Amino acid sequence: MNACSLTTRFEASHGSVFQYWVERENSMAEQVIVICGEEVAAYGFPDNHPFGPDRHDAFMAELERSPRIGAVIKQRARLADRGEIEYFHTSDYVDLVIELSQQGYGALDHGDTPAYPGVYEAAAHVVGGTLDALAAIMDGPHRKAFVPIGGLHHAARGGAAGFCVFNDAGVAIEAAMRNYGLERVAYLDIDAHHGDGVFYGFEEDPRALFADIHEDGRYLYPGTGSRSETGRGPAAGTKLNIPMAPGSGDAQFMDAWAEVEAYVESHEPQLITLNCGADSLAGDPITHMQYSEDAHGHAAVRVAALAERYCGGRVLAWGCGGYNRHNLARAWTRVVEGLADPEAARRD
Repeated sequence: MNACSLTTRFEASHGSVFQYWVERENSMAEQVIVICGEEVAAYGFPDNHPFGPDRHDAFMAELERSPRIGAVIKQRARLADRGEIEYFHTSDYVDLVIELSQQGYGALDHGDTPAYPGVYEAAAHVVGGTLDALAAIMDGPHRKAFVPIGGLHHAARGGAAGFCVFNDAGVAIEAAMRNYGLERVAYLDIDAHHGDGVFYGFEEDPRALFADIHEDGRYLYPGTGSRSETGRGPAAGTKLNIPMAPGSGDAQFMDAWAEVEAYVESHEPQLITLNCGADSLAGDPITHMQYSEDAHGHAAVRVAALAERYCGGRVLAWGCGGYNRHNLARAWTRVVEGLADPEAARRD
């Protein structure tokens, strides 16, 4: 029997040689929960706002084309209850969001974060999705999760900021410590903007490890995150801020990332979280960074490797920022692919 007839018989039983290898690779990949659906897609501001509701679908369309799509477990978000939101936020602030959500207009901060009808429910679904992702990786059987419309790192305990209504990352860190008794939760952030809501929310808490690579605050919102900001009180020296010059590219990112890895290794976290804002890629309309999607792919596989070493492989990642739709779709897909492929984590 010649090679052509063998191939024909193989394709008849398996679809195609290519499909066989895709299925084989997916069977070897680790499953990743992706929180998606109309509930979290609703978190997006109207009137051509940079953080529009179309970001979710742009990412999901790209993810569907990934050779790792077979490793993805899609999961809808639930509505977080008020008590869960108040793990991080003040009761008075939650009251304000509810009031403006029902009113359907107004500003939740000084103008960047407008209210719209149902914004409370949309933001509460983001929190609920993040908490379900946390529960899935802490209770098993899964170890990796990605929340594309999440990681809303600017919201403070008492107010909205920078397109962020509820800080689901802050809620998740609190939940990891309160509900699971963790004493070292690592929050890593590669969004172009400093994760100020998380940083100041845990500035005096040594259990919340924090490492953030961001565009220098002298040139970009929110103007914080200098090298000298390393934590206060009992947390002094436990936080790492790495401001980057505008125009920094992959080479500069790799140098900074090596510093983040050394920081993580020195603290041996029990859970690693990763905020994967894609606004640090070249071509984003509101920042000045020049990374390629390779930076996000590298961060994902290296975080997977660190998690294998220190915390049973558990990683919770978020999409966060990113206002060029092509950029966010590719960068976030690379993150999911990196988390899904532990072999790549070991090879990288």
